[in-house]
Amino acid sequence: MNQKVILVTGAGSGIGRAVALAFLAQGDAVMLTGRRLAALGETALIANAGSRAAVHAADVASAHDVAGLFDAAITRFGRLDVLFNNAGRGAPPVAFEDIALADWQGTVNVNLTGAFLCAQQAVRQMKRQSPRGGRIINNGSISAHAPRPNSAPYTATKHAITGLTKSLALDGRAFDIACGQIDIGNAETALTAQMKRGVPQADGHLAPEPVMAAEDVARAVLMMANLPLNANVPFMTVMASAMPFIGRG
Repeated sequence: MNQKVILVTGAGSGIGRAVALAFLAQGDAVMLTGRRLAALGETALIANAGSRAAVHAADVASAHDVAGLFDAAITRFGRLDVLFNNAGRGAPPVAFEDIALADWQGTVNVNLTGAFLCAQQAVRQMKRQSPRGGRIINNGSISAHAPRPNSAPYTATKHAITGLTKSLALDGRAFDIACGQIDIGNAETALTAQMKRGVPQADGHLAPEPVMAAEDVARAVLMMANLPLNANVPFMTVMASAMPFIGRG
């Protein structure tokens, strides 16, 4: 009776996989999407959730792919209750003046335009379905608050996600569509393995940083998603407790 239909982008690895597995473990139906079909299949295999897990390869930066993704999700499950806008990428950590235009545009295309395209399709579906409404959760990042050195493309897109979240939360009110953002710091994934070895700090030196389990992020996302639609967490920060974010350095 309480089963929800969830769409998770970037579900083939890392935080996206952890969140998708958590939704499936609580009995929800989940459309897993990302660019790598084999990785999505691995997530579905780990979940062992049968027909409640569906996979569909798509590039969120492509309007054509995103339209096909949402068509497939609605054809399979009939509605959409939660979109977890998680897919993202970074750019090489080089000096600002050396950032290649292709790296800038590629990061914007995935992190910002991809989130916009998925949210737009989700809003359309949530307005027309019955019961009406749903929830969008955007993956913001600690970088939506403070940059790391040499990270302008990623940091700029994550600051922009905050504006997108606020606009969606406002524009969705009249249609029972809630939107919130989770800002994640140092979740342990393949992409953050270097944090244990040492990453650049604001003063230029290298220092190892603590990490937390991706499953802890998934618990936070589920808490946001499981609220009734008349309640919303507009912004949540979940981070490794000892990471050097709060304070001066």
